[in-house]
Amino acid sequence: MKTPILLVAGFLAALLPALAEAACYADYKAKRDDPLRLHYGVVKLGDGACPNQRRAAADIAQRIARDGWELLNVVSLFDDARLEEKRGSAGEFFLRY
Repeated sequence: MKTPILLVAGFLAALLPALAEAACYADYKAKRDDPLRLHYGVVKLGDGACPNQRRAAADIAQRIARDGWELLNVVSLFDDARLEEKRGSAGEFFLRY
């Protein structure tokens, strides 16, 4: 019975570093008033922000606030596999923050 447990433990030990290195991104919507401006953007999230949507929102809100933007919502969290499909929609706000 110990052998299957050791195999699973070994597998998880080998897998965890790979998961920790996987990049995490979020796409979001933001606004700025006077005059009203809207934008859609994509950001790379730091450690701890992914996959927690609330932490991601706090991180994004802080980054974009420096330029006077207010976060409206986080659309989704995703990995490298979906990054390129978002580039065209995000335009100048692709990985800007």
